[in-house]
Amino acid sequence: MKADIRVALVGNPNTGKSTLFNALTGLNQKIGNFPGVTVDKKTGYSALPDGRTAEIIDLPGTYSLYPKSQDESIVFSVLADRSNTHTPDLVIVIIDATNLKRNLLLYTQVADLKIPVIVALNMIDLSKKAGIDINIDLFAKKLGVPVVPISARKVEGIDKLKQAITFANKIPLQESSIDVKAIAPQLIAQISQELKLDNPYFALQLAHQHETVKFLTAKESDRIEELEHEFSFHSQKSQATETIARYNFINDLLYDTVKVPDTAQDETLSNKIDKVLTHKIFGFVIFLAILLFMFQSIFAWSAYPMEKIGDLFAWAQNTLHQLLPAGPLTGLLVDGVLGGLSGVMVFIPQIAILFAFISILEDTGYMARVTFMMDKLMRKVGLNGKSVVPLIGGFACAVPSIMSTRTIESWKDRMITIMVTPLVTCSARLPIYTLLIALVVPNRNVWWIFNLPGLALTGMYVFSLISAIVVAFAFKLILKGRERGYFIMELPVYRTPRWSNVAFSMYDRSKAFVLQAGKVIIAVSVILWVLASYGPGDRFAEIDQKYKQPQYAKQLSPDELTRAINSEKLENSYAGSLGHVIEPAIRPLGFDWKIGIALITSFAAREVFVGTMATIYSVDGNADKIESVQNKMASAKNPKTGKPVFSLAVAFSLMMFYAFAMQCASTVAVVYRETKNWRWPAIQFAYMTVLAYVASLLAYNLLK
Repeated sequence: MKADIRVALVGNPNTGKSTLFNALTGLNQKIGNFPGVTVDKKTGYSALPDGRTAEIIDLPGTYSLYPKSQDESIVFSVLADRSNTHTPDLVIVIIDATNLKRNLLLYTQVADLKIPVIVALNMIDLSKKAGIDINIDLFAKKLGVPVVPISARKVEGIDKLKQAITFANKIPLQESSIDVKAIAPQLIAQISQELKLDNPYFALQLAHQHETVKFLTAKESDRIEELEHEFSFHSQKSQATETIARYNFINDLLYDTVKVPDTAQDETLSNKIDKVLTHKIFGFVIFLAILLFMFQSIFAWSAYPMEKIGDLFAWAQNTLHQLLPAGPLTGLLVDGVLGGLSGVMVFIPQIAILFAFISILEDTGYMARVTFMMDKLMRKVGLNGKSVVPLIGGFACAVPSIMSTRTIESWKDRMITIMVTPLVTCSARLPIYTLLIALVVPNRNVWWIFNLPGLALTGMYVFSLISAIVVAFAFKLILKGRERGYFIMELPVYRTPRWSNVAFSMYDRSKAFVLQAGKVIIAVSVILWVLASYGPGDRFAEIDQKYKQPQYAKQLSPDELTRAINSEKLENSYAGSLGHVIEPAIRPLGFDWKIGIALITSFAAREVFVGTMATIYSVDGNADKIESVQNKMASAKNPKTGKPVFSLAVAFSLMMFYAFAMQCASTVAVVYRETKNWRWPAIQFAYMTVLAYVASLLAYNLLK
């Protein structure tokens, strides 16, 4: 989509920037990377009142233009590099109306870059409730820019903000809030002269950031370094001088335009709640109870829709088998594609419920409290407090969680976090766990309110967190690093979740799961169906000839005869041959050659396991009697013992294997991209595979 104007959203963390982005763009958004760096670029499009279209860029949250992480460094680069195709025509600075003093520091820096600016005064409803009286007109006059009061959560003032965007070309460039040249006059003058700059603050920022910005040549960066030595420039002292000057301006501004209640307010409700929810003992008990409720609900609430989706696919497969002529193409479509796809679609209710809970925990502000509580524990095992964010995010997906480690300043802390994050149970493991638990754990209640499958699933999630912490401690002893990490976090106030945002999260994450997992699973299912439907040489013809002998027709019913032929053909197929090759290595874990096929195919992505089981047992079974994948696996018998293939020991052995094994090509790729060295994903893949094998071996031998 071609936009008529490009708008960047800039603001401190927790100012409602992402909420405003969603309000402006709705579903019309996408996520990519900024060119040349592995930092998320969230863009969307918004229709303006005059019929034009605005491209909205959601820049990473930052407290100032002086970056502490790779994410924050992007903000200055995008705003300042006029040759960059992503340089905005207009900047909207989102300011929390309840915390003006802190938020205005970033505004004054952005404004001094001389880009047209609009101030979106967010949470205006909360500031009024707190008794803060802001003279909007005088505030805007003193800043010299349009100021639009909004409530992004309630979608109030958004139309006025869009109206202000339409007049972006008429917004005058604001006066500088401080005398920038006075900070380093000679250096600024020399840089401006040599690089032909007309903005003194841009020149000052280059003095601070020339080593990290991408748009300077090596020669220009080296020259700025020489000038710094020549004029005895000290970056930290300069930043301190600038910050003091800016806060003097901000204090004068707020004195003239804002009135706050004289009486000290009572302890806020958020603080009262925090005394309980972040308590050093009760806080962890409450967190565990919330996790338990989540996974109980995932099992209980998803049962009915999952059953109906399974029935729908079974009906579709039966119908297509009856309507379409028998042959390879029908088998490929019905047993390969549709059979594999059913293994993905049936788990949509569970994925949607999981992400609904995660969205609610984030939206209410509770997830930030969990991060705060876990800080002390993380430090004892060698992690930074900021490591909690990727670990908790790992419940959803390891890929964005590993990318979020860029905010961790210490190299050692960041590397340990990257190495252990894939151990946390992600949404791709959820279908495997729920399928295997449903096979072997009785669906009955304990103490009236807890059901056994929910307890088992909660146990797997808690086990994954404990595993990550234990492995992190081991890496703490192995890796060496000199930097000391620190953890600074602002706890947002508690808020009612935005149900529209929860619904959007459910839709967006479920769609991403289906599209990302679905593409891989369909591709694997098609290849697997071909490998399972054909065999080397004349094996299939010999099997057909064998079962034409009269004794088989006398001994077996037509259904049993069909199943025997299909089973023997599967075992002698290309897929069966591959499974038999690795069977000696996995037999100690309780796995047969069919499970071996699933282990191989799911190295692309863990959730492929379910699709593989659906395809294998579709090929193995009677095509006229399509059953759900769970029923097929439950009825599978060991040909030697006659006992169920998926016993308690085998099911938990499989879950232990998938709890540890690095079976996600996307995670391997993102670890390489973040570390810029194949050594780290190789080490990660190796240690996780060894852990998976050992844990699986122990589980099987203890339970068999």
